[in-house]
Amino acid sequence: MAVLAVGSLLLLSSLTISTQEFFRLLLVLMLSFIIMAVMEIGVFLNQIKPIRAALLEENLTLPMLEKAYLHTHQMPKRAVQRILGPHLMGLSLPAILMTFWMIRNGWITIPYFYMLIAMGGAVLVASMHALIEFFLTCTAIIPLIKEFRNRALEQYGVDFSLEGHVFIPIRPKFMVSCMLIGTFPLFLFIMATHIRLHDQGGAVVGVGMQNYWAWAGMVLLIGTTFSSIAAWLLTSSVQHPIDELYQAMNQVKDGNLIQVQDEYSDEFSKLVAGFNMMVRGLQAREQQNRQLLDSYFTTLAVALDARDSYTAGHSLRVAEYSVIIGQLAGLTGQELDNLRKSALLHDIGKIGVSDSVLFKEEALTEEEFDQIKSHPVLGENILRQIEPAEKMEPYLGGVRSHHERYDGRGYPDGLAGTDIPLHGRIIAVADAYDAMTSDRPYRKGMDHDRALAILEQGRGSQWDPEFAGLFLDYFGRKARLHQDIYPVKTG
Repeated sequence: MAVLAVGSLLLLSSLTISTQEFFRLLLVLMLSFIIMAVMEIGVFLNQIKPIRAALLEENLTLPMLEKAYLHTHQMPKRAVQRILGPHLMGLSLPAILMTFWMIRNGWITIPYFYMLIAMGGAVLVASMHALIEFFLTCTAIIPLIKEFRNRALEQYGVDFSLEGHVFIPIRPKFMVSCMLIGTFPLFLFIMATHIRLHDQGGAVVGVGMQNYWAWAGMVLLIGTTFSSIAAWLLTSSVQHPIDELYQAMNQVKDGNLIQVQDEYSDEFSKLVAGFNMMVRGLQAREQQNRQLLDSYFTTLAVALDARDSYTAGHSLRVAEYSVIIGQLAGLTGQELDNLRKSALLHDIGKIGVSDSVLFKEEALTEEEFDQIKSHPVLGENILRQIEPAEKMEPYLGGVRSHHERYDGRGYPDGLAGTDIPLHGRIIAVADAYDAMTSDRPYRKGMDHDRALAILEQGRGSQWDPEFAGLFLDYFGRKARLHQDIYPVKTG
């Protein structure tokens, strides 16, 4: 319709030719149109072949579905290629050849350079046609995309997604669209006017035509400049909020629940408001999950300590001491929270140790002590059963290695120095202090100063010298502060 309407309009309004010549040119246009239609329909049928195969195939495989799904997404781009390929060339080449032949044989009396102008007009019309076809195809493929996704879900339980892949970036799409819309009428008008003025002849030809093209060139330059600036401004105004939201979504994907500052006064403001509302919902849910997880860890620790009245509160105190050491060592945020949770669950493996061994008041046999020594590995194995496994990963090192010694004589792996996981080295200090100062069935807990003295003796051999030193310095400062506030009275 575009070819026939625009082509006929140009022929009728621009050219000063006889009726016989007009019908000959119209015949050229019609024959060229038929050739173009045959070529374009053939290419179009080839382009939709994977889509037709997927829709008509009874025993549809997942690869066929996926191929059709991806192919459908590429149809707008293929539509542009089809219009600027077989559509344009199928019309222009036959028309130029037939018109050249008719001018050469005297059937049409128009200058040869009119064919160049006609070729330029054909490119303009085809470009505008490709633009319209692109956006219409973008709408037309939506039901097909939904159909292929639904079939994949129903038949194979797979949900197709482009995962953010971009077939046609928005910037060139907007730039080309604005440029075409802004310059298409100008080019078409200037070419048609040139033909009209040339056919009038006389004073218009020669110097007049040179003046016309100087004027036309200036108009084209101004129009193209304004179109380019408008296209750049429009593209930037759309691209900026899209980029900002995309970056924010990547942050959310990585676990950083940030909100986007709303600085827009158009529909993007609604989009930003919706995004921020979603983030606030995720933040509230994250807070609930965090509280639930904290309660879960605390409950497990309390339940473990409740097995024995002598060890009641042991896990909570070890967690408190571990956090103090961690803070002194410079741990913050999530790393400090992971340390606290590891400390809460450091003895969870004792669930797998029998009460007769765990609460025995007499000296343990070598076999019984081996059962006690197995609790770090049992604890790690228990945590590995909790899903999702990656959420438990930060706590495994502390649970398994809190009985390792800095000199390598600990258990279960005999690790030494900094080969012992960080949490294990910290928890070892906190666990030893609380174990020494707590009452047991077979002994009474020692006093605070004696426990600190033992920690001092074991620095660098049993315990990490840095973390043991931080713990000793902390309690030393507390003791000095207490003495300053409550000085010992003499005399």
